[in-house]
Amino acid sequence: MVDAPALTISSVWYRYLSVAIVGRVQSAPFVSKGFTSADQSAAVGATALTTGAGGVYRLSWVLRIAQAASVSSSVQVTLTSTDGGVTVTQGGAPVTGNTTATVQSGSVLMRADDATAVTYSVAYSSSGATPMHYTLSLAVEQVTA
Repeated sequence: MVDAPALTISSVWYRYLSVAIVGRVQSAPFVSKGFTSADQSAAVGATALTTGAGGVYRLSWVLRIAQAASVSSSVQVTLTSTDGGVTVTQGGAPVTGNTTATVQSGSVLMRADDATAVTYSVAYSSSGATPMHYTLSLAVEQVTA
């Protein structure tokens, strides 16, 4: 076996690697929560997505109609946070396509105060003998603390 030579780097490269790269990696957004709810056929009340750590979050979702209602349907995702003591909401428009090819996706940035959670909720309505079913996937990334 051949011994590997000792490798050294200059102080300039050391500073670059330890400050620039490590700092960027450590401050990069990360997915703190993600999930998929398949085959849903009901509304969802306010459900926490974060644990109450303040900061800026990127929330992304994909919503698809998995089974069309026999007459008509509507489903809407709403995201809520408390920013500066004020309750703010964002989300998509109601999805009313009522076909299995109907998809909505979106991504928003929301700021949340310390000790408050970012939540999501789903409004749902369906008419006819066959109810509408949907699949919802959500991802939460903390962008800044």
